[in-house]
Amino acid sequence: MSDLLELKNITKTYSRGLLSRVSTIALNNVSLKLESERPTIMTVAGESGSGKTTLAMLLLGFITPTSGQILYKGKDIHTLRGEERMIFRREVQAVFQDPFAVFNPFYTVDHLLTVPIERFKLAKSKSEARDIMYDSLSAVGLRPGDVLGRFPHQLSGGQRQRINVARALVLRPKLLVADEPVSMVDASLRANILETLRGLQKNYGVSIIYITHDLTTAYHIANSIIVLYRGNVMEAGSVDNVIKSPQHPYTSLLIDSIPWPDISRKWGETAIKVRESDIAEQTAIGCRFSSRCPKVMDKCKQSPPLFRLSEHQAASCFLYDQHPSIEPEKLSDLLPV
Repeated sequence: MSDLLELKNITKTYSRGLLSRVSTIALNNVSLKLESERPTIMTVAGESGSGKTTLAMLLLGFITPTSGQILYKGKDIHTLRGEERMIFRREVQAVFQDPFAVFNPFYTVDHLLTVPIERFKLAKSKSEARDIMYDSLSAVGLRPGDVLGRFPHQLSGGQRQRINVARALVLRPKLLVADEPVSMVDASLRANILETLRGLQKNYGVSIIYITHDLTTAYHIANSIIVLYRGNVMEAGSVDNVIKSPQHPYTSLLIDSIPWPDISRKWGETAIKVRESDIAEQTAIGCRFSSRCPKVMDKCKQSPPLFRLSEHQAASCFLYDQHPSIEPEKLSDLLPV
């Protein structure tokens, strides 16, 4: 079965300073695969600074990795030229956090939808272009008559975000990178947008990488999840396993921070104590979470591999060193589709 997308040992390092260079590892040796014939929704979760948006920029080809390869249909995306590059640009689309930022306030909604149709020559006539626009808007639950001809400020945040999804759908993508797509939308509209994304996967065969810090939405939309912390994979597997039975101390703290609708249940029972001196001394060697971990051990001064805990769950923690370790390239084998 061919791969739609493959990340092979991707590392991204940012450097700053002229005289004394300081490097920050945004992503460290991350690998994953998405199959062409089996569209899925995969969540990449973590707090701010975990490397989620860096991963999105890499997937879209906006930045280049420091090391490793990103392959789309078997070809490195940074070597694509001509027609192949156009196909990649059409088939890999994005939905970003701020729906208003995508719009030019001087143009109506029609402009956002007609530009990609014209750019990629998807219609032979104006009537055919209009049919494509109508179909895409209807697919995301909007009535074309309610939004076409209107300016961005005349629409709600939920409408703008769904128009963003419709713009991507116009191009009939194979992969959608959704970076915090509901974080700036009212809670009452989040379910609608998440259901829209799920509908794209089921009805149009679009694979989705859903990037979020919100584990509650991740649980409701995704099949599999990868939890990042400071650029490293902490835990991965099926959403059911990871959310219901987190094994890595970091994932447990993330779950513990969710405000559940139960007044008898304490919110954030485990305090997160950050030892600033440890953070200052910490390098790329050793567990990246050790300075905040309530279960830190001496051996955490070394970098833990991923330990396979079950068929669909793995954690990068020495608490499980009695389990077999797996190579980063094999991570996708335990992610359900």
